[in-house]
Amino acid sequence: MLDKTYDSASVDPRIAKKWDEENAFRAGAGAKPGADSFCIVIPPPNVTGSLHMGHALNNTLQDVLVRFERMRGKDVLWQPGMDHAGIATQMVVERKLMEQQQHRRQMGREAFIEKVWEWKAESGGLIFNQLKRLGASCDWSRERFTMDDGLSEAVLEVFVSLYKEGLIYKDKRLVNWDPKLLTAISDLEVEQHEINGNLWYLRYPLEPGVTYQHPVAFDEDGKATEWETRDYLVVATTRPETMLGDSGIAVNPEDARYKPLIGKHVILPIVGRRIPVVGDDYADPTAGTGAVKITPAHDFNDFDVGKRAGLAAINILTIEGRITIKDNEEFLEGLSDPAALHGAWDELEGKDRFEARKIIVRIFEEGGLLDKIEPHKHMVPHGDRGGVPIEPRLTEQWYVDAKTLAKPAIASVKEGRTNFVPKNWEKTYYEWMENIQPWCVSRQLWWGHQIPAWYGPDGQVFVEKTEEEALHAAIQHYLAHEGPMKAYVEDLLENFKPGEILTRDEDVLDTWFSSALWPFSTLGWPNETPELEKYYQTDVLVTGFDIIFFWVARMMMMGLHFMKDADGTPVEPFHTVYVHALVRDKNGQKMSKSKGNVIDPLELMDEYGADALRFTLAIMAAQGRDVKLDTARIAGYRNFGTKLWNATRFAQMNGVTNSDGFIPEASSLTINRWILTELSRTIRDVTEALEGFRFNEAAGSLYRFVWNQFCDWYLELLKPVFSGEDEAAKRESQACVAYVLDEIYKLLHPFMPFMTEELWDQTAGEGRERAGLLCHAEWPSASYADDAAADEINWLIDLVSGIRSVRSEMNVPPAATAPLIVVAANALTRERLERHASAIGRLARVEHIDHVAVAPGGSAQIVVAEATFCLPLGNLIDLSAEKSRLEKAISKVEVERERILSKLANEKFVANAKPELVEAERERLVELDLQKDSLGIALARVAEAG
Repeated sequence: MLDKTYDSASVDPRIAKKWDEENAFRAGAGAKPGADSFCIVIPPPNVTGSLHMGHALNNTLQDVLVRFERMRGKDVLWQPGMDHAGIATQMVVERKLMEQQQHRRQMGREAFIEKVWEWKAESGGLIFNQLKRLGASCDWSRERFTMDDGLSEAVLEVFVSLYKEGLIYKDKRLVNWDPKLLTAISDLEVEQHEINGNLWYLRYPLEPGVTYQHPVAFDEDGKATEWETRDYLVVATTRPETMLGDSGIAVNPEDARYKPLIGKHVILPIVGRRIPVVGDDYADPTAGTGAVKITPAHDFNDFDVGKRAGLAAINILTIEGRITIKDNEEFLEGLSDPAALHGAWDELEGKDRFEARKIIVRIFEEGGLLDKIEPHKHMVPHGDRGGVPIEPRLTEQWYVDAKTLAKPAIASVKEGRTNFVPKNWEKTYYEWMENIQPWCVSRQLWWGHQIPAWYGPDGQVFVEKTEEEALHAAIQHYLAHEGPMKAYVEDLLENFKPGEILTRDEDVLDTWFSSALWPFSTLGWPNETPELEKYYQTDVLVTGFDIIFFWVARMMMMGLHFMKDADGTPVEPFHTVYVHALVRDKNGQKMSKSKGNVIDPLELMDEYGADALRFTLAIMAAQGRDVKLDTARIAGYRNFGTKLWNATRFAQMNGVTNSDGFIPEASSLTINRWILTELSRTIRDVTEALEGFRFNEAAGSLYRFVWNQFCDWYLELLKPVFSGEDEAAKRESQACVAYVLDEIYKLLHPFMPFMTEELWDQTAGEGRERAGLLCHAEWPSASYADDAAADEINWLIDLVSGIRSVRSEMNVPPAATAPLIVVAANALTRERLERHASAIGRLARVEHIDHVAVAPGGSAQIVVAEATFCLPLGNLIDLSAEKSRLEKAISKVEVERERILSKLANEKFVANAKPELVEAERERLVELDLQKDSLGIALARVAEAG
């Protein structure tokens, strides 16, 4: 006999241990001979990571699919692994070292990397244990890490191959630079923070002798009526400190105010540089003053304008974000008399960018060149790890020609070889891919895959898989060309110093580079392995929308470029990309630490168990709709598990042991044939929903079948059978209950694996054991159908439910009984009423059933099929008092509705109140509308009865 309650805290670890001991999830476990493969690669969590709600949703949905396909007999591999998370991991280890007064640059690269590996061995991979606790059925024996030897081999193969094909190259471009971490970072690692700043209006003097007429007064139509002669231009900027690197002023070529100045010059204050006024559509005549300072080395838009106009890119900041001008060749080039301005330069040199901002504003003010200052709220990009404003920085980095690689990846989706679910995400994919920029793949870090590039004494680059190969290539190169370098290299070789010929590039690759190879590198590529042959192409990628470009698109590009079938045709890494939405709080707000609304899945599992969390996430995972997570919902779905547990105990207490010898088609009782039909319908619905990635529909179908049809109706209707004297009916029903429970355990297993595996084990029968684990049991088939039995019992359920609903709406005391008057019943309905009279009396509190030709007065009426069923209620309730009660309740609801409608119509409330409060009011309005409708129906029934 089952325990009275299910204790997830003790059962879940025991079940997990059992799966582990039996290698239940190894690749191919439970597969039928010759079965098709099914492979999912896990989106690799960071080695520094801990389970959050996004992970919980993502991995729950993956596990549902994996367990479903495993039970369908496929050869399943769910490939697990972790990402080395270059920046995040380096930060963690550096912080630990700083606590010990150590710095990585003091200890050197090799010693630092050794420390990182030590940390990884001790602390890394915590998230894997948390995923196991969630029930993730990965093949944990195949765990991969992006810095493993095998994956590192794949990275080298890809980098060197792309370089030699001309698809990887070095270039000097602007990148997102983190002045705290001292590395380039990707767009994904940049967060936009809104700040209350200023807009400074600065005057730039025109070169001597140049003036223009600037409008200062306008009529009602906006036409200028007064002008003044000016010998300066005013530019508006949020970053005065970058003016030191200005190399031009841009105005719109159609802006009548400034058109005469295009081709003229201004004299850059503090610097003294003569810079041109250029015409460019980037300048918006309606924004600021219409004149824009152009600093190509410190702004992405300015960089593009500078390229179009041929302006110099002058870097005036160090990698730490400090001013560098006094010995800066880029800055000094072209200045006529640098020494004349050294007073201001001395004050600025070496200052932090924000300190320099204050100094520059002061100098402009003292020189009469500060036109005005306006408060200005604007977005400032910050590094998500370093936490400081990033700097667009002009540096030489390694780039991938993403535009070329993107073309086959775009075609693959357009031609239907890879499909997005929901399909609307294809538009996002196209927008990104069709406007793709070169991908900067170098990072100024130590932790990561060091770029396989070596430089000769003259800067010549050699890209090979090993230093030996690079040295061989370098020697061949230098000895083949006459000149000083040939002699220099010959001298080194003669003196046995070949190691001095080359210097390795210190940078490492962007973490996304190795992640882009994940679907095939984890299967053993570049080597030909059985796993690669069997499981590539993988099947479904389950991911969040925020990394469609950063990960999904790059896997598509790399997979299509490197993976080919036997005919040499490129093969996509997966045929389906399922994009799930965000998990938000119950008010629809995005979770964040600053809002204090972060929900910890580990705490939820502690309180409610992993199954309840998983089922909640699945049943709320509607395509294209964010999950609004409320702990009350999780508690509710824990109750669903409890309902199944109690139903199983009830079955055991009524002699249900196992379904040995039970043949569904041989069932004789209508009630059993009904539940078998509804079970078959549920199997079909769940299977089709999972095949279509409609997780919420699959879970919803199961919930309705288990809670409503099986527990509330089937077991209830069987009570007289279990307590009766018809032994044949009892034996058939006991076997049928056992059979249906087994099928329920199978259907629910992908969603609630721990409880179902425990129930499977505990219901084998006295002294018996199951032939195998539930996770390897065969998925049910939808093969049974008895529509006549289903129609009859569903008719009975509709009738009893209708009577109960009327009694509840009209406030009939629960213990009170009443006759049921039937009007216009046909022969079939009369037969059913006679056959089920006992059940109707017991379940609907009906005294007796009478057939009449005309509905009696003073009764509430229900229509089921062709017949009208009447409940005379005059003797059960005070109709007048009930009418008054309902009217007062409706009035109260209407007052509350009007209050909320008034608040929501107030634009100030909607604009200024916290979003969660506004959303709560909207949800309350929906609840009140439902209450009003329900009360209105009840009032109408009272009126009919009166």
